Amino acid sequence: MELTIQSVHFDAKEQLKDFAKQKVGKLEHFYDGIISAEVILSLDKADNTENKVSALTLSVPNGKLVSKQQCKTFEEGIDLACEALRKQLIKYKEQK
Repeated sequence: MELTIQSVHFDAKEQLKDFAKQKVGKLEHFYDGIISAEVILSLDKADNTENKVSALTLSVPNGKLVSKQQCKTFEEGIDLACEALRKQLIKYKEQK
């Protein structure tokens, strides 16, 4: 699986990138046909503390699975987005 990590308007630390790689890599346990994954991390300009947006997109045969979470930390957002994608992957696998 090819993994792309983008950070919009800030430089993500290696620790955050490694965390994202680890979490997204675990999704292959649920479906090994994932073609590629894209993680986009950005800061929302809202005044509240939950201004960190984590968007994950998985390319699978015949489509894409997407999850977007807005949380206090990028780690929490990535974790929640991966959990949502895990559920989507299980449903996708059952439909095949």
